Amino acid sequence: MKVALTVNDFLKRAELVYPDREALVDEPDQPAESWGSIDYREMARRAKAMAAGLDELGIGVGERVAMVSHNSARLLTALFGVSGSGRVLVPINFRLVAAEVEYIIEHSGARLLLVDPELEEALADVQCERKLIIGADSDAVLMKFDTEPAPWEADEDATATINYTSGTTARPKGVELTHRNVWINATTFGWHMGVSDRDVYLHTLPQFHCNGWGMLYAVSGMGGKHVIIRKIDGHEILQRVDEHGVTLMCGAPAVLNMVIDAAEELIAEGKPVPGRDRVRIVVAGAPPPTSTIQKTEEVLGWEFVQIYGLTETAPLITMNRGRAEFDELSPTERAQKLGRAGAPSIGTTMAVSPDGEIMARSNTIMKGYWEQPDQTDAAIKDGFFHTGDGGTIDDDHYVVISDRKKDVIITGGENVSSIEVEDAIFQHPEITEVAVIGIPDEKWGELVTALVVTTPGSDLDQDAVIAHTRTLLAGYKCPKRIEFRDELARTATGKLQKFKLREPFWDGVNRQVN
Repeated sequence: MKVALTVNDFLKRAELVYPDREALVDEPDQPAESWGSIDYREMARRAKAMAAGLDELGIGVGERVAMVSHNSARLLTALFGVSGSGRVLVPINFRLVAAEVEYIIEHSGARLLLVDPELEEALADVQCERKLIIGADSDAVLMKFDTEPAPWEADEDATATINYTSGTTARPKGVELTHRNVWINATTFGWHMGVSDRDVYLHTLPQFHCNGWGMLYAVSGMGGKHVIIRKIDGHEILQRVDEHGVTLMCGAPAVLNMVIDAAEELIAEGKPVPGRDRVRIVVAGAPPPTSTIQKTEEVLGWEFVQIYGLTETAPLITMNRGRAEFDELSPTERAQKLGRAGAPSIGTTMAVSPDGEIMARSNTIMKGYWEQPDQTDAAIKDGFFHTGDGGTIDDDHYVVISDRKKDVIITGGENVSSIEVEDAIFQHPEITEVAVIGIPDEKWGELVTALVVTTPGSDLDQDAVIAHTRTLLAGYKCPKRIEFRDELARTATGKLQKFKLREPFWDGVNRQVN
């Protein structure tokens, strides 16, 4: 017997086994009316009502619904209500500017756009066939409680979500993740992390980020409790860890650093750090320094876990979690062991190409890039997905990332295409050459830095270049540092030699990723 694997399996089990259990606590402080606390019976009811609402709007199976939102109970429920009814959810980064959102709407062909109230003014000019502001207005249209949704003939190979990611091109690519991709990723991730019905999961990771790395599904399937947090702040995270008994969270190294800084302030005031010996925090996006890993154990008293993956891999392909062999090591030695990207997750094969590129084969690898078959063929070839990251596999079969072959900067856990940033900066009439690189930064991992050549006589300064870029790109993509140069290193054929431009900044750093 073969039964289709779909996202519905997770919420159906929670509704069946834990109907009266508190499913989620929505963010209380938000511009839309908060859903407060609801149980799994109610969460499932709202997901079905959302599917019925899409029926009434005439949005058919396979059609796209885009949602630009901070973390919220509504976005969490849409992962089931939209995808689970055969439609395709397109969760969009809320940090993007209007032009970037508009491109994604057009490229994905979304027929419905749901916009966070906080972004209503900023995205006022973004057009879509139907546009709703998230909150009471969208609930009234989408939540049809008095109608049974049309049945969907489950298909595990159908696209569940399209997640747009910055890559080596000036435009983001839409990663098609199937129900099978997200189901296997969620169950594998949950198994590795030992997710159970006793877990309380704090949403410190943006839900649009590869569907919260799939942990949202795993926690739901086991009847765990979701605690939604809208804006990320170290002290606020610790307060919620204490208030709700949080046991699990995910995030970028920058988020972990915020928490550590807040914890050190509490310690200086003679106050305890919440969650000691209880919280597991999963970190990805860039390899954190060993000092951060060590502080997780010594300052927070939390378990540090590192994973590696990309949106294209749904994302889990390797995991590095403390094991029995590490127990007798010193905190420093343990941190060094945990600094590697990790060993292959269950069902994944890792390899290194002859030119040093990390490759992966897994059931979690994407269906392809939406409407970009050439890009898909370039990424998936010879039975492996090519990550664009350079590295090695050590004697323990752990992956170690050492360099980035793709021209991508990872800052605060967000991928930034240097080409896209260069494109925006170059639109300034007084700039004749530009190279955008990532340089090491203790807080953000890498700092987006632009090396700029201006026209003769120009009096452009750093603030003016950054302000110009902010009119075209999301804030996190914009350079934080500008250096003016007389010329940029190029090959005889005129190609930028970025490795030479990076060298002075990375001198003394073992890995060319931070």
